[in-house]
Amino acid sequence: MNGFVIAVDGPAASGKGTIAVRLGALWGYPVLDTGLLYRAVGVGLQRAGGDLDSEAAAAAVARSLDLSHLEDPALRTRAAGEAASRVAVHDDVRRALLDFQRAFAAREPGAVLDGRDIGTVIAPAAPAKLYVTATPEVRADRRWKQLTGQGEAVTYDDILADIRRRDERDGGRESAPMRPADDAVLLDTTEMTIEAATDAARRIVEAARARWERSQG
Repeated sequence: MNGFVIAVDGPAASGKGTIAVRLGALWGYPVLDTGLLYRAVGVGLQRAGGDLDSEAAAAAVARSLDLSHLEDPALRTRAAGEAASRVAVHDDVRRALLDFQRAFAAREPGAVLDGRDIGTVIAPAAPAKLYVTATPEVRADRRWKQLTGQGEAVTYDDILADIRRRDERDGGRESAPMRPADDAVLLDTTEMTIEAATDAARRIVEAARARWERSQG
């Protein structure tokens, strides 16, 4: 890994996606929302009439993915998020997407990846690692506002239940469970605006970049 990789991990609706996009814009790096990969697998499998609990069927969809599939607006729905969390528990799906994500991380002069296992599995040697989090209640409020803004008829209580269920599933799976990397910097955005959170993330990455540049000689 020769480029400067920024790994942004954390649970759903923590703000990590927006932060990752803004960090990419600051440094001119491409950004990969790895959660969209799993959403694309789940949505693709459902469209084909497949079973989300079938590891072989889900892995077959994962092996056929390319970046163009991530532009589908259907991937931004509540249903897609639930489908993603279900297919992400399959070891074969994670293996199928591993090389895809690592190839993206290897881009020069750098890349930003956001997800749940970037700093622990996909790019463990990333010079900059952030773990972005917030309370379940705040994350549910953010996601509820996002989804209702898209026209979805959902309640806050249902979204909070979704958030808690996904946290349990993502943190409890045997393969690549969601957790902070040992050397990740924790960024709690519970009481932060997205502007304040982005600024805090920028300062974390700038410090990491300074250390990385010194190590490069």
